[in-house]
Amino acid sequence: MATFQQVGIQKEYIKALKELNITTPTEIQEAVIPTLLKHKTDLVGLAQTGTGKTAAYGLPLLQNIDASKAVVQGLILAPTRELVQQIQKQLFKFTKYAPEKIFAEGVYGGEKIDIQIKNLQRPTHIIVATPGRLMDLMKRKQINLHTINTLVLDEADEMLSMGFKQDLNKILEQANKHRSTWLFSATMPDDIKRIIKTYMDADAVKIEVNKNSLVNANISHYYIKTALKDKVETLIRLLDTLKDDRGIIFCRTKAGTRNLVGVLKDDGFSVEALEGDMQQKERDKVMRAFKKENVQILVSTDVSARGIDVNDLGFVIHYQLPDQQEYYTHRSGRTARAGKTGSSIALILPSELQDIHQLQKALDIKFKESII
Repeated sequence: MATFQQVGIQKEYIKALKELNITTPTEIQEAVIPTLLKHKTDLVGLAQTGTGKTAAYGLPLLQNIDASKAVVQGLILAPTRELVQQIQKQLFKFTKYAPEKIFAEGVYGGEKIDIQIKNLQRPTHIIVATPGRLMDLMKRKQINLHTINTLVLDEADEMLSMGFKQDLNKILEQANKHRSTWLFSATMPDDIKRIIKTYMDADAVKIEVNKNSLVNANISHYYIKTALKDKVETLIRLLDTLKDDRGIIFCRTKAGTRNLVGVLKDDGFSVEALEGDMQQKERDKVMRAFKKENVQILVSTDVSARGIDVNDLGFVIHYQLPDQQEYYTHRSGRTARAGKTGSSIALILPSELQDIHQLQKALDIKFKESII
């Protein structure tokens, strides 16, 4: 087991990490940090959410910043406002004892663009952004990507599945040609391979964590067979057995999400919805309540759950199986974060048993049948 000192992190950063109870590098940190500190290189990191990616790229990025130059030197792109805020917060905490002050600014939708433009006029070394808002600022000539030495794509597959493909292409085309690009993704669909081929060096370093397992090894996978007419009843019985835990229930549609929340609230559960039609203010309110444990269960669509990072979730329930296999990876990755264990439970109709077999094969996981 390496230490942060052995992988090349400066003592001021180690002191800040200790205060955050981060004492030994995770697998991805141990693999990525020395590579990024020793070489100016492009890098592809294949890793699940919750494996410590932010520190894996964030610490080398911070150590590479020349704080005496008041220009933007690093750009981190992430799929959602929540994730951008979280990354910016982490960087701020990492730099508590940094020898010189390093400034990171977050830009994302759902907030007045004028305020963000004003903030960017202060000295800024790193910008953390959602692709859509960054494009708005570039069109208004408020951001110049020519001084950037490092461009990080975090959760690249989620950015693409949320429809940011064109924005990403434009940003990658316009950013300084002599930069390093560090791409992190949980899955490797064709669109990601295309980005790597088009915008990154052919000899980019590739680092894969838990090579054989696309899905976090600390998750136990179960399925429960039920009939369509009994599905809600089955879910309620299941939630009664999980009443000491917090978790997320996934539905395929916004309407399904809303209906299910209504039924569960009537049954006395502490539950809220996260779905696409919500105002950002409402979404933030729900997320705050969930993080503070005032709400025990979230019911969400796949897209709405992007960027949620809440520790200590005991379970994920698939009220309906996802449309795509990689969504199963994203959904189940919401539990068992930061070395904890968790359960991923699918409620299936008898006709969906073949889907379970396909998931087992494709993701190299083992499902157990559960009877409540």
